[in-house]
Amino acid sequence: MNYEFFIAYRLIKEKTATRVASTPIVRIAIIAIAMSLIMMLVSVAVGVGLQQKIQQKIALFSGHIEITSFNGNESEVSLQPIDGEADFLEEIETLPFVTHFHKIAKKQGVIRTTTDFEPILFKGVFEDYNWATFNEYLVKGRLPNLKSNYNEILISESLANRLQLNIEDKAVTYFIKDTGKYNIRSFKVVGIYNSGYEEFDKGLILGSINHIIKLNKWSKNQVGSFEIFVDDFNHVEDHTIKVYEQIPSELDAIAIKEKYAEIFQWLKLFDFNVYGIIGIMIIVASINIITALLVLILERTQLIGMLKSLGSTNKSIRKLFIYQASYIVGKGLLWGNVIGLGIILCQYYFRFIKMDPKTYYVQYAPMYISWDYIIGLNVLTFILCVLALWIPTLVINKISPVKALKLQ
Repeated sequence: MNYEFFIAYRLIKEKTATRVASTPIVRIAIIAIAMSLIMMLVSVAVGVGLQQKIQQKIALFSGHIEITSFNGNESEVSLQPIDGEADFLEEIETLPFVTHFHKIAKKQGVIRTTTDFEPILFKGVFEDYNWATFNEYLVKGRLPNLKSNYNEILISESLANRLQLNIEDKAVTYFIKDTGKYNIRSFKVVGIYNSGYEEFDKGLILGSINHIIKLNKWSKNQVGSFEIFVDDFNHVEDHTIKVYEQIPSELDAIAIKEKYAEIFQWLKLFDFNVYGIIGIMIIVASINIITALLVLILERTQLIGMLKSLGSTNKSIRKLFIYQASYIVGKGLLWGNVIGLGIILCQYYFRFIKMDPKTYYVQYAPMYISWDYIIGLNVLTFILCVLALWIPTLVINKISPVKALKLQ
């Protein structure tokens, strides 16, 4: 054990009653570091969590990449059919980043009840559709089983409330034909969902694609578009380019970041806010630890003079106080982790912080939990605070051992 660490350890273990001046300053520094880390942990957890939750919801309705015809890529309605058994699908399925894809079609219609009516967008899917993604948002009933009944549909809670529809109710839907006339279909409501994303929830219903195929007079192998899901959303633009290279010239591949550009531009602002909070909190923590260390040094002027008279160098004495201040930083980080992670875990499991879904597209503040950013913030805060400690230790160079010992 080097003597600098030994003396620092003895100073840390010294009773606080003998350190009248520094004790409250040190406590304030510990609280400031803890509060700074709490703010950083929570801001990253909420910021990244909100981004991922909204991305997940958009992908739930549109996939990460959509393949459609150029004639219909500006419309939510499937205008031009695509061969659902095309050869390029085998090549896309073998791409390493593709997890799965859906064959879908969309058609506008109107649901009418005895008292009201609402425009809807009917999204048709096949029996192999990954319904499990809706489990989290299912509020009543069950998911459709299209293998046993083509007429089962899943509707949003907002649409069900407006039309006063419930589980097992019939939803009579009118689909307008090109001639101006309409086709009538009667569906059975088996499930009600609420994603919290009002833009999609207000009129989207999901059911069998066979209805759209028959209404549009397509062949049984024709579909409206393909929804592709990838393993890494952060590289969705690069993946879209690779998908586009595999499809024929009459088709287009669109990433959801491009399709919903306004939403994703808004999400990027969260990165700026998070970085801003991290920067401000580190500055606050650094200022407080600098102040605390400066007080500790001034309080130990006589000790510094004595150590210098015994032959200690300025560098050695600076190291002594950096050890002591590092303990303060570590204690602040410990409390910051305990409280910060406690808040994050409580919100993750109990969701006590609510949000306005009309503004943020979610009903509660989602939490992103990963050891990467937790360890990263701790290491970053500790390193920057310790580096900042060299500033107040420069005062040690100006302390004369003769004058310091005369103060005794």
